[in-house]
Amino acid sequence: MPEGPSIVILREQASGFAGKKIISVSGNTTIEKERLQDQRIEALRSWGKHFLLELDLDFSLRVHFMLFGSYRINEEKSWAVPRLSLGFEHGQLNLYACSVRFIEVPLDLLYDWRVDVMSPQWDPALARTQLRAHPGMLACDALLNQDIFAGVGNIIKNEVLFRIRVHPLSKVGALPAPKLRELVDQARQYSFDFLEWKKQYVLRKHWLAHTKRTCPRCNIPFSKGHLGLTNRRSFYCENCQVRYG
Repeated sequence: MPEGPSIVILREQASGFAGKKIISVSGNTTIEKERLQDQRIEALRSWGKHFLLELDLDFSLRVHFMLFGSYRINEEKSWAVPRLSLGFEHGQLNLYACSVRFIEVPLDLLYDWRVDVMSPQWDPALARTQLRAHPGMLACDALLNQDIFAGVGNIIKNEVLFRIRVHPLSKVGALPAPKLRELVDQARQYSFDFLEWKKQYVLRKHWLAHTKRTCPRCNIPFSKGHLGLTNRRSFYCENCQVRYG
C-alpha cells in the first residue's frame, strides 16, 4: 500500500495535468466516469494516502490505491486494464487496482490538513493532544491511525518505533512526555526521509527494521508478529526497544 510520501511523489509527477481539460475517459470503474469528460483539473492535492483531483469548488475525484494499486503517467500497462484512464491533449493518467470515487463537497470541508504528516499545515501539538486522549492505544496502532497520522503506513511505523527505541506494544499513555514528543516528531521526519530516499530509488537500503531479521544495534534476532488492533506486521527488538506500560 503506498504511504503518504509515495502519494506526494505521484502528485508532483502528475502536476503537469493541473489546468488541463480531460478529453477522454475510460476504465473498468463502476462510478459514473462520464462525469469527468471535458472537466478541467483545477488542482492536484494529496491527504495522507488519498490522491485528490480537484475539478471545481465542490466536485473532486478521490483515488485510494488500497493494497496493490499503481499508476502510469503517459504510458500503459500492456497486461492490465486501468480502473480509470484520463486522457489529455498531451498526456494520459492511468490508475490501476485502486478505489476511485467522487467527492461532492469542497475538499477543505472534508479534510483536516493538520493531521497529514506531509502537509505544510501539519500540527504536532494536535497530534500529541489526540494521543493523550487515547492512553490505552498501542504505539503500533497509534502510528497507523489516519485521524492522527494521515499518510503513515506500516514501513514508517516500524522504522519510527525502531528509531526512537519504543516497543510496538507500548501504551501511548505510558510514554514519558519527551518520548511522546519524539514519536510525533519522527513520524513526520521519517516521512520526509522516506520521500527523499524513494526519489533517489534507495528507500529499501535505509530500512533498519522493516522486514529485517537482525537488530543492527544489538546484533540479535528481531521479533516479528501481527500486532495490535490493526494486525499489521511489526519488526522490533526486544532488547533496545522499551515496552512502556
